[in-house]
Amino acid sequence: MSRYIATRAIRGANALVNEAEAMLARALDEKGPDTPVAFPNTAYYLPVIYGMTGREIEKLGELPEVLTQARNLLHPTPSQRHWTPYLGETLDSGMATLLTAETIEAIRYVYGMQPELLPGFELAGGTAFTSPDMNDAEGESANGHLNGAIDDIQLRSWGIQLVDGRMPGFAAIVGCAKSNEAAVQIVRELQRRNILCFLSGNINGRSIIHQLDEEGVELGYDTYTVPFGTDTLSAIYALGFATRSALTFGGLKGGQAREILTYNKDRVFAFVLALGEVDDLKYAAAAGAINFGFPVVADTVIPQILPTGVTTYEHVVSLPWNEIEGADDVEKAERLVQKCIEVRGVKVQVADVPVPVPYGSAFEGEVVRKADMRVEFGGRGSRCFEYLKMAKLDDLTDGKIEVVGPDFSEVDDQGTMDMGIVIEVAGRQMEQDFEPVLERQIHYFVNGASGIQHIGQRDIAWIRISSKAADAGFNLEDFGKILHARFHSDFGAIVDKVQVTIHTEPGQVEERLREARETYDFRNKRLEDLTDDAVDEFYSCTLCQSFAPNHVCIVSPERLGLCGAYNWLDCKASFNINPTGPNQPIKLGRKVDTDQGYWEGTNDYAKVGSHGVVEEVAMYSIMENPMTACGCFECIVMLIPEANGVMVVSREDTSMTPAGMTFSTLAGMAGGGIQTPGVMGVGKFYLISPKFISADGGFKRVVWMSSILKDTMAEELKAVAERAGDTELIDRIADERSVTTVEELLPWMEENNHPALTMDPIF
Repeated sequence: MSRYIATRAIRGANALVNEAEAMLARALDEKGPDTPVAFPNTAYYLPVIYGMTGREIEKLGELPEVLTQARNLLHPTPSQRHWTPYLGETLDSGMATLLTAETIEAIRYVYGMQPELLPGFELAGGTAFTSPDMNDAEGESANGHLNGAIDDIQLRSWGIQLVDGRMPGFAAIVGCAKSNEAAVQIVRELQRRNILCFLSGNINGRSIIHQLDEEGVELGYDTYTVPFGTDTLSAIYALGFATRSALTFGGLKGGQAREILTYNKDRVFAFVLALGEVDDLKYAAAAGAINFGFPVVADTVIPQILPTGVTTYEHVVSLPWNEIEGADDVEKAERLVQKCIEVRGVKVQVADVPVPVPYGSAFEGEVVRKADMRVEFGGRGSRCFEYLKMAKLDDLTDGKIEVVGPDFSEVDDQGTMDMGIVIEVAGRQMEQDFEPVLERQIHYFVNGASGIQHIGQRDIAWIRISSKAADAGFNLEDFGKILHARFHSDFGAIVDKVQVTIHTEPGQVEERLREARETYDFRNKRLEDLTDDAVDEFYSCTLCQSFAPNHVCIVSPERLGLCGAYNWLDCKASFNINPTGPNQPIKLGRKVDTDQGYWEGTNDYAKVGSHGVVEEVAMYSIMENPMTACGCFECIVMLIPEANGVMVVSREDTSMTPAGMTFSTLAGMAGGGIQTPGVMGVGKFYLISPKFISADGGFKRVVWMSSILKDTMAEELKAVAERAGDTELIDRIADERSVTTVEELLPWMEENNHPALTMDPIF
């Protein structure tokens, strides 16, 4: 054990405890001992203190006991003349540092100093504190706040990925890189490997957070790159995340310090990357991280510590920047990250996607705003669809990618263009039932490219390419390269060949779109004879939780997913393909309420799937505990109280509705995983189901509907009217061609004798 490191760490811990005692004394004098203290939105109090000591801290007056315990862990600095092991003293000082750092941050919350607000500084791409809704991609969300403590909802979202291996680990990055280019490359290399990045600290007032913001790197939960704060103490939030991971997923309790530390050593593959000069406080904080089994890698000259059993491999590794092999800072950053992964033993699986932009799951949540956009496909100004179909092995050439029509080079900046993506797959184990399952993955595969935003599916897909991605060389052919690589990587068990054709020639787009819609209709009609009462399990779908982490989608035979792309058979096929994937069977169990659509199983899943945000889901009601939505819904159903009914607005309808809002405005109310009685996102074919809001009166409650739905679903809606016993029902429903306000709607209903006028009150 290095005497130098022990001296610096022990000295830093002693100084921090002294500082905290003075700060706490002042806070008790100014605020009083009964002042509440807490990190927001967590059930784990102050998590490191709770995990290590079992203390459930809720008031300022309870913090002196914590600092007393921290002081008892301190040791005198090592003698200059006599050698001792030092390791135990150093680790004790590290733990004292963590308890003290969390105490200080809690006091800062009391004074409103957390999350940190940097004067005159805004994150370029939004913050972790507020993420833009996927339906408001042109909105700004940056507010100058850094993240502070991570809430339990996000903890569970990431923690599950850590446990099941999708996220191989996290990096706590402290300090400032040698250059902005190095900072960007360090983060990109970690993102590419789906490693979560926690950012904190500074060197002479300059932080890696500033560097990334200056280079336009989007920071936040959605991109796996979370800025905690610009001082070293904010790194405590990373250790709090690690502690709560053990409590949440390891089944451990507060006070089980040894078990929590062991869990993190063995299960949570994290490391500390110290950039720039390491002072006493950073040595002390690093000693705290080593307690968790997290090694420290520094890009400066510091003593190294070989394995002693506390960490899996080395404890402290020095890799001085000037000694790293590489032609430039970018190459050196790549080698530095590789060394970190080697030291921690992180198991990384990266699909080789040959595109000119960074690629990985960390980019799935990126938003391309209009000002940053080179071109878009779909949305309001153009048509975009995606269609995957099975073919014979002999009919395909694996890896063949063809662009039929012009590219976007002649489209004006921020312009629009029609596009159709047709994927043909073949394999000995491939089945037609798997087509929609694979097709839905396009959303995630395409979103993995940095600078590319993908929303929607089927014939309402919406894709944006940023100017930065286009300048890097991203073109239409790269969509095919992504899909070819990812289908082989993720579905190699059933897919042997993948061929992709990108259509932009108008005639070809229309022709292939007609073919795709015929297939969409065929898939939808497969379920006509299957009812909810005929099965004993529904299916969950968590594919959209990257955008709406609390959203839960429950798919039944008579209620398809709100995206319109997944029905019950699709989910069943998805589960057969990937038993640990996003579609899991929900055993219904005892039926609680036949009319509203409650089962013990669905209610239990709602609580778990929404991380406790949603208590119950009524499968057949919009008024009582309706299902939540992400942002991929095809339609929005909304109560019109004056009309005793509901309106249905199509995503493709840009007109004003009787609610006084357009679809884009309504989407902010319906999405985000929020359960709002009277507002619900749905797949359009749920409208023709006998279970469509059946608890509230069914389809007869529809008083207004976008004309595009009437026109494109005319035959299906005719059948619904006949089933309801009113062949003129669709004509009695208003649309934007005749009604745009509530004042116009009520006379229309009276004139056309709409049944909602005589139905029981809807609420």
